[in-house]
Amino acid sequence: MRRRRYSLCAGPVAIVAGLILVSLSHPVSAQSILWDRPAEGLALGVWNPSPPCRDVPPMVVSDIDPLRYRISVHYFRNEPFLEPPDIHEWQRRTGHDLVFNAGLFRENFSYLGLLYTQGKSLGSKRHASWMGLFVAEPTEAGASKAGILDLSLDPFDEQQPPYGEAAQSLMLLDRTGKVRVKQTGKQSQQTIVGEMRNGHILIMKTTEVASLHAIGRCLHEAYPQVRQAMAMDGGSSSDLLVSPALQKIIEKSAGAHPWMALLNAGPTGHIGLPAVIGISPRVNTSQR
Repeated sequence: MRRRRYSLCAGPVAIVAGLILVSLSHPVSAQSILWDRPAEGLALGVWNPSPPCRDVPPMVVSDIDPLRYRISVHYFRNEPFLEPPDIHEWQRRTGHDLVFNAGLFRENFSYLGLLYTQGKSLGSKRHASWMGLFVAEPTEAGASKAGILDLSLDPFDEQQPPYGEAAQSLMLLDRTGKVRVKQTGKQSQQTIVGEMRNGHILIMKTTEVASLHAIGRCLHEAYPQVRQAMAMDGGSSSDLLVSPALQKIIEKSAGAHPWMALLNAGPTGHIGLPAVIGISPRVNTSQR
């Protein structure tokens, strides 16, 4: 498995996160996040889960309505890349509004787990113990546009996949409220995908290191709108990018945008990512 580089140094991200904590006179609950809404079906903000979750730092969150936004999986060997590009290059090439790392990978850049795009497997094998599968773009009418399958309960036919896009990783919080990762004490940057009870998808990125078990417990206790969640990746490859064009749209609106200082901090610190997931508006959102 590819080794991750972790850093406990207090950099600009930690400083900004600290300012957010100090500046808020009242804790921000999941119900009272100050959202930026640059387009119908998309919202971005910062969730501060303290004080109920004192061991979980503020998290940048994006709420996505899959009826209005399409979710696409990309793998570098399926694209005109000789080696894995960083997240900035992925965004420039694909043009997605949001891009985040699809998950863990081996030293040879092969993906750890099932990975599908447009209904075709990208050559990776099912991971025996990871039970989370982020899926989107159903192949049959009537199914949800995106969501999370719990492979310990939900079937997934690899020969005739029910979804065109899929990426396998760790199940973090299941629909019964159980945290599905062990309490090891290990901390790192984390990227989380949540399935909301209203059908929306929540992408979450920590602003400081945290343990997966603490995040899973916190989601269950302090963010009840999350039905289930997956841990997509951790460490130096945990990445989330908002396109420059979308940032400019938001910057033109009045008010504070604290999440901007916590993302897109420049090219430094971003490593090559073999696989990413991109999110863009649907061409015709009136057809549901």
